[in-house]
Amino acid sequence: MRVFVTGATGFIGSAIVKELLDAGHQLLGMARSDAGAESLAAAGAEVHRGDLEDLNSLRSGATASDAVIHTAFRHDWSRFAENCALDQRAIEAMGSVLEGSDRPLIVTGGLAVLAKGEVATEDDPPVPVSDSYPRASEATAAALQARGVNTAVVRLPQVHDTEKQGLVSYLIGVARQKGVSAYVGEGQNRWAAVHRLDAARLYRLALEKGVAGARYHAVAEEGVPLKEIATAIGEGLHVPVQSISQEQAQEHFGFLGQFTAMDLRGSSVKTREVLGWKPTGPGLSADLKQMRYPQA
Repeated sequence: MRVFVTGATGFIGSAIVKELLDAGHQLLGMARSDAGAESLAAAGAEVHRGDLEDLNSLRSGATASDAVIHTAFRHDWSRFAENCALDQRAIEAMGSVLEGSDRPLIVTGGLAVLAKGEVATEDDPPVPVSDSYPRASEATAAALQARGVNTAVVRLPQVHDTEKQGLVSYLIGVARQKGVSAYVGEGQNRWAAVHRLDAARLYRLALEKGVAGARYHAVAEEGVPLKEIATAIGEGLHVPVQSISQEQAQEHFGFLGQFTAMDLRGSSVKTREVLGWKPTGPGLSADLKQMRYPQA
């Protein structure tokens, strides 16, 4: 297939580009910059210039393709609501030109706050859009499906390699800045995780084998304890590891404080069964132990 990928030069998108090209698909990758365009061309993809604010570029990219994989998102937590609204408009724009066709639109969602302390499964409905959680990617996909768009959702946990680790990368930044790697309470709350290359493989399988309306979980590890994560960070940065109270978490971690005592576990049992996905990459703790840390 000829696949339009947004976020094609990003952390996850670049791995998807390689995965799809290696599988024989043609790639139309969106690039905002000259450097991004050069990297896509070097990888063997066709370059499509544009960004999330350029809705015409998104529509034309989707129009010219057999399928769309949407991974682009601006991870600026100080403007989270604004970026969620931008994401919603982007999905709607691409969906508008796919309406009434069988061409799939695969949208990216998350596992955060999905099951309120329980293990999130593919059967869990999307989190309602609200002021406290404004991300509307899944709700937008559902609305498009009702209009005849072939949508599916890939839900991501903490995606990692030895360079980045989702929210864990922010934990590393806080530990480096404050000279201590902290966790809340006993640190037994757990975060689900997946290696970047395993996540890319799941997007390909969702493209090739997926069905309309499906929700797929890119979960390799159901949950890694936060104390284990903090300990690996402390060892890597050579800083103390310590427990802090829930009351201290907001001040210590900033925007991360709302997540640091939460269970963000997830299951991928159904995803593995229906897509034949078998994650093989290193675990989160292994990657944290292998990475190079800038010292605190």
